[in-house]
Amino acid sequence: MDREPNTRLADLFGLAGWSKGELARLVNRQAAAMGHPQLATDTSRVRRWIDTGETPRDPVPKVLAALFTERLGRVVTIEDLGFGRSGRAGKKQTDGLPWPPERTAAVLTEFTGMDLMLNRRGLVGAGAALAAGSALSSAMHDWLHTDPALAADAPRFDDPFADHTIDQIGFDRYEAAPVGSQEIDALERSVEVFRAWDAARGGGLQRKAVVGQLNEVGGMLAYRHPEHLQRRLWGVAANLAVLAGWMSHDVGLEPTAQKYFVIAAHAAREGGDRPRAGEALSRAARQMVHLGRPDDALDLMKLAKSGSGGETLPRTRAMLCTIEAWAQASKGQGQAMRRTLGEAEELFVSDRGDVPPPSWMQMFDEADLHGMQALAFRTLAEHDPRAAKVAQAHAKQALRLRDNGRQRSQIFDYLSLASACFIGNDPEQADRYARLALVSIKENSSHRTWDRLREMYRLTGQYANYAKIQDLREEIQRVMPKAKAKGLGPGIGPVSAGLRI
Repeated sequence: MDREPNTRLADLFGLAGWSKGELARLVNRQAAAMGHPQLATDTSRVRRWIDTGETPRDPVPKVLAALFTERLGRVVTIEDLGFGRSGRAGKKQTDGLPWPPERTAAVLTEFTGMDLMLNRRGLVGAGAALAAGSALSSAMHDWLHTDPALAADAPRFDDPFADHTIDQIGFDRYEAAPVGSQEIDALERSVEVFRAWDAARGGGLQRKAVVGQLNEVGGMLAYRHPEHLQRRLWGVAANLAVLAGWMSHDVGLEPTAQKYFVIAAHAAREGGDRPRAGEALSRAARQMVHLGRPDDALDLMKLAKSGSGGETLPRTRAMLCTIEAWAQASKGQGQAMRRTLGEAEELFVSDRGDVPPPSWMQMFDEADLHGMQALAFRTLAEHDPRAAKVAQAHAKQALRLRDNGRQRSQIFDYLSLASACFIGNDPEQADRYARLALVSIKENSSHRTWDRLREMYRLTGQYANYAKIQDLREEIQRVMPKAKAKGLGPGIGPVSAGLRI
């Protein structure tokens, strides 16, 4: 028996608010519902799990994971509870990163299965926490820089689910079976459909469909296909995991989003696509900037850029630079931001287009380049108002170039432009562009658009005596979702702790 307390279980137990006796009764009831009526857990046993680090026998870990997932409103896995598939219970770790190659499909399937158990959208436990960017990058650095081809000499596993603890998952895992090239073609097309829908309408409406598709792909990966098919399946898994993460971020499920970005990086590397792994980590960096943690974002961007490998196309490297520049702008580092954006422009124009971009980079075009530049300069304008004019110019160019199917990006452009006009002391133009954003924002499921609107609303405070702006403020209060509208009275509206746009 271990003598160290299970700190991970203790932390989650405290968040859940149960007594030990209540948890014991819930475990017995849930186990019976899951086909294990013989289980008889009591208060003393729960105490030993928490206080002495005792690891319960099957099927208790999966039962506990289901209970905590439902209670906290976010995905809680067996490892989150401190019952790792290797190592001591309760040992502090960063989600076991990096996990061995044979475990990626298992982790993917378990996590998506737990996510699908949540029948409520948009609920996230109050105690959910993001891992620091430095912790993630430190844990994954050596792993990401290792050539996955070198793993060919490592011991092979006939069944990635051979570990007996994987049987704890029990979430209707997709039966491992071979798939052919036509099935993978269909999966790749489905990714494009999901990606286009997300760009147009936000992540809220199709998130569960993407998670369900990813869950099935995880099951397919449990079967050892010929190498060329297996690598394509890993590519599908990486693309779906990035989408699941981005959609989760888009609706405010931040810890869930971060987990999907990490899963995507693992899947991409297993498929031998290091640039894709780097792009997945850059999504986690963008998430950090949005949440007001630019230092963590910069840590992740160092890993994303260095781990992407020499085969990364110039346009992909340009995209990575724009995210790094946004993080620098959030810290008020204008000189560094301008230098990084200059590098992004040079890389973008140096891409001759002789090598077709991967499917996941086709969304980053010239409009996106200008849109990210507008966002960076608008963010810097909070520290140096002189940057507002440059932000306006880039936002206008982005809007001229935007594809009609990119509604969410168009909303962001309008909000960047309106915010830059407010900072630049041009409330007339700001009012015009803010109203253009409001035209379509109600039709979009992206919570991030509302976050940006709240930030723009904050800037209207100094012009509240203008008749037009007063009317605009009242309209924003009317359309703002009720959960976000509280406190949007006169003055500065509520902003999530550290939230910047």
